[in-house]
Amino acid sequence: MAETKEKKADKVVKAPKADKETKVEKVEEKKAEVVVKKVKKAKRTVEKVKVYVVSTFNNTKITITDMDGNVLAWSSCGTVGFKGTKKSTAYAATKAAEDVLAKAAKYGVKEGLIYVRGLGQGRQAAVKGLRAAGLNVSMLSDITPVPHGGVRVKKPRKV
Repeated sequence: MAETKEKKADKVVKAPKADKETKVEKVEEKKAEVVVKKVKKAKRTVEKVKVYVVSTFNNTKITITDMDGNVLAWSSCGTVGFKGTKKSTAYAATKAAEDVLAKAAKYGVKEGLIYVRGLGQGRQAAVKGLRAAGLNVSMLSDITPVPHGGVRVKKPRKV
C-alpha cells in the first residue's frame, strides 16, 4: 500500500510540473514580443512662435511658446549664471535671450511675436538679443499691467 501511495504522489507531482514549465515558456515568449515593439517620437518643427519677456527690477525671464501656448524653451538671467544685482542688468538679459533662442533652435524657430511685460532694465536688451540671435520679429507688444483708476485714496488724518 505504501508503494501505491508513493506512485500516486509521484504522478500527481509530475503532472503539475510539466504544466508549470509550459506556462513559464509562454510568459517568456510574450515578454520577448513586448520588448521588440518600440515607438519613435516624431520630430516637431515650429516656425512661428510667441516670445514672452518678463522684466522685473531683479531679473528677466524669457519664455518661447508655440502659437497654442505650449512652452518650447525658457531661460532667465539667473539660469544663464548671473547672481545678485548682476541679474538685473541689460547685458544679462541679452545673454538670456541668446540662450533661450539656442535652446529653441532644435524646433526650427524663425519668426516670433514678442510680448514684453514689466519695467526692468532688461526690456529692450532682451528684444535686441533676440534679434541679434536670428529671430525675425513680426510683432512687438507691451502687455505691462496698468491700473485703471487705482485704489481708493486714504482718508485724511484728523489732528
